Amino acid sequence: MNALSLANRNDFYIGLGLAIISSVFIGGSFILKKKGLLRLASKGSMRAGQGGHAYLKEWLWWAGLLSMGVGEAANFAAYAFAPATLVTPLGALSVLVSAVLSSYFLNERLNVHGKIGCVLCILGSSVMVIHAPQEEEVVSLNAMAGKLKDPGFIVFAASVVVSSLILIFVAGPRYGQKNVLVYVLICSVIGSLSVSCVKGLGIGIKELVMGESVLKNPLFWVLLICLVACISTQINYLNKALDIFNTSIVTPIYYVFFTTAVMSCSAILFKEWNRMGADNIVGTFSGFLTIILGIFLLHAFKDISFTSDTLPLFLRGQRGGPWGQPYVALPSQE
Repeated sequence: MNALSLANRNDFYIGLGLAIISSVFIGGSFILKKKGLLRLASKGSMRAGQGGHAYLKEWLWWAGLLSMGVGEAANFAAYAFAPATLVTPLGALSVLVSAVLSSYFLNERLNVHGKIGCVLCILGSSVMVIHAPQEEEVVSLNAMAGKLKDPGFIVFAASVVVSSLILIFVAGPRYGQKNVLVYVLICSVIGSLSVSCVKGLGIGIKELVMGESVLKNPLFWVLLICLVACISTQINYLNKALDIFNTSIVTPIYYVFFTTAVMSCSAILFKEWNRMGADNIVGTFSGFLTIILGIFLLHAFKDISFTSDTLPLFLRGQRGGPWGQPYVALPSQE
């Protein structure tokens, strides 16, 4: 193994570790914030949903905000080391962490569907890690500039901008209040560009730490401006979707469309799939679909009470046949 391959492999594991750390901190941040809000509610303070801001005096809420910041910073750094095809899908682990911690610290019941969903998320993430591309082709801002000039990416970016404008100004006013896909699609397609900006800025910061004069490169500032614009748009329309529709509906749909958009953008911009064999491509898609199924089970059935009474008769722990009739020994044939 040559020095370049060893460096690429080390970067891969650093990015993987940062992505996992990010999921743990982001998942934990929701629990800390919720715990702080519940403490305030128990004291009789005006709740945030009613316009109150008492949570600003609650240290648990601030701990949650700090945890969120650490998680987002780790996620930002992960893109500088590992392929977006790996980092983005692993965001599902934050949902898993949040679900598991909620059952322990918030007394929110995790039913059998949720537990199966957690297992599927872990299995899918493991499969994606095993089959993800481990070599980075873009290691500098100059290389990034060359990728951004690729005709395929220019067509993709133009399509994203045009489709987003149509969704915002045409579909949004007509169907945004009735169809969850409108606002979620805006967040997802814009998100594919924001992740590309994060990837470029992460590489630039990595070069800056190594002593390169990155701040004199106009591309660094262009990426920063584009990132701010993309994230602002995402936050705006994601908040609209969450305000109108149930979180259990928005979260899994947003994850699926956002991750699909990011993986498509990554395939076009960084051409990560060109360096992967057919087995790794199949493995990556299989892992992604497994995570989607896990997220669906976690959210779609979380409010359904699942007990032994809901099982078919022949699975309720009683000795009986398929239709609940007791087994009767046949008389011996003599």
